[in-house]
Amino acid sequence: MLITTIKASVWTADNSGADTDGNVALGICGREFVLDTGTNDFQRGQSQTFTFGAGSNVLNPVGNDPRKPQLDTAELTYFPVYLHFTPRDAKDNWCVEGVTVTVNPGAKEITYGNTPMLGGSDKELWLAADCGRSLYLRQQ
Repeated sequence: MLITTIKASVWTADNSGADTDGNVALGICGREFVLDTGTNDFQRGQSQTFTFGAGSNVLNPVGNDPRKPQLDTAELTYFPVYLHFTPRDAKDNWCVEGVTVTVNPGAKEITYGNTPMLGGSDKELWLAADCGRSLYLRQQ
């Protein structure tokens, strides 16, 4: 099935220093998509949904479009699905509380997350230059 839309919902934890101005990318189907709406993304205690493809709300919607080149759900099993954090400097970090990625939202949607590791104030993950920058997701 052709991929027309990818939605990535991301929750930043409500901890001191949890927010970031660093860059975050979603890896899926063998390529990356940049999570950036041009607003102050990844703020402490906030959730945000980034849409790629149909209904896009990200900067550079053409360069972050799963239809160009056209991606297919058949390729999902061949590549890992992950978030990658690039800190703005050596002291930057980001605390993730939750992530849900939905491919083709609707009746035949495919969803990814990391429920065992994330999910609430007792299950958060700090990403930084000195403790890891990637979070891998699995089909839910």
